Amino acid sequence: MSTAVSPATILVVFGTRPEAIKLFPVVAALEADPRFRPVVCVSAQHREMLDQVLSIAGIVPDYDLNVMQPGQTLDALTANLLVGLGKVMDEVRPDRVVVQGDTATAMAGALAAYYRKLPVDHVEAGLRSGNIYHPWPEEINRKIIGSMASLHFAPTETSAAALHAENVDPARVHVTGNTVIDALHWVSDKIAAEPALAAGLAPLEARFAGKRIIGVTSHRRENFGGGLENIAEAVRRIAARPDVALVFPVHPNPNVRAVMNDALAGLDNVALIEPLDYPHFARLLGLAEIMLTDSGGVQEEAPALGKPVLVMRETTERPEGVAAGTAKLVGTDADRIVTEISALLDDKAAYEAMARAHNPFGDGTSARRIVEILGNEIRDQA
Repeated sequence: MSTAVSPATILVVFGTRPEAIKLFPVVAALEADPRFRPVVCVSAQHREMLDQVLSIAGIVPDYDLNVMQPGQTLDALTANLLVGLGKVMDEVRPDRVVVQGDTATAMAGALAAYYRKLPVDHVEAGLRSGNIYHPWPEEINRKIIGSMASLHFAPTETSAAALHAENVDPARVHVTGNTVIDALHWVSDKIAAEPALAAGLAPLEARFAGKRIIGVTSHRRENFGGGLENIAEAVRRIAARPDVALVFPVHPNPNVRAVMNDALAGLDNVALIEPLDYPHFARLLGLAEIMLTDSGGVQEEAPALGKPVLVMRETTERPEGVAAGTAKLVGTDADRIVTEISALLDDKAAYEAMARAHNPFGDGTSARRIVEILGNEIRDQA
C-alpha cells in the first residue's frame, strides 16, 4: 500500500521590484507543480514598486515584513531582515529557501536559512563584476549567497564559469537562462490582450509623436553625486537634438530626484515621470529605440525586444551582453554618453548591429527549468 508523499514546502523570499519580476514566474511554476507547496515571504524592501508587481502577477504574500523605513542604513536594514526572515523560517519550517539576485533581502534570507541548516537555492547565481564596490553592495551580496547556496541557477554559461572559478561544485550549478525573459514575455502577452494595462503612456506617445524615444533609468548608489550629475548633463545635451525625446522614470530616492529635477525639469524633450509599474515599463521598452541605464535588469530585458543598451557604469556583472553586442559600457562621463548615443542615432549600421545581436540571457522557459531541477533534487534526496 503506497503512501502519498507530501509536497515539499519551498519558501520564496524577495523584497524589491526586480526580485518580484524575476521570481513571479518561479512562484507560478511551483504552484502549478503538485510536488511543491510554495510559501511567499516579502520583505517590502521596496514597498510601492514591489506591490505593483505583486498585483499584476496575482501574488498575495503569505508573509509581509514591511521593513522599509525612510533613511534606513544598510546595516539596520540587514539586521531587521535577518531577524524577521528568521522568525518566518521558524514558523514555516520549509524544506528549501529560494532567493534571487543580489539584494539585502536575498543575502539576509540566505544567511537566515544557513543558520537553520536549510538548503538555499539561488536564482540568477554567478553574476560577477570583479569589483566589490561596483555594484555596491550587490557584488558582495552575491558572493555571500554563493558561498552558502545548495543549488546555483546560473542564467548563462559565463555566470556558471564564474562559479566554477570560485570552486563551486559543478554538479550544483545549472544554466537555466534568466527568468526576467519569462516575465517580459508574459507581461508583453498580457498587454497585447489587455492594452489598458499600459495605456498610461499614451499622452507621452502623443506628445513625442515623430520623435525617436530614448528610455533612461538611473539609480545606482555608486553613481550618487558626481556620476548622477554627469548623467543629468548628458541627458540635457542629448535633449537638445530636435529629433529625440527622453522618457525618464525617476527613482524615488531623493539622491536621484534632486539632481535630475534640478538639471532637467522643464526641458521640452525630456519627460521626468514617476516610476512605472511593470506593464508600463515593458511598454516603454517597446517604444524606445535605445535604453540608457545603470540598471542590471534592463541590460537583460531590452535586448529581448531588440533594443540597444548603453550602460552608464564602469563595470557590469552582466558581461555577456557586452560580449554579445547587445550592450555597451559607457560609464558616466557626459561626453562619452553623448558620443555613444549620437553614434547609434546617426549610424544605422551601428544601431542594427546592436539591435540584431543575439540576446544571451534566455528564451522564456527558465522558470520551468528551475522547478524541474528542484523536483529532481527533492526526488534524489527522498
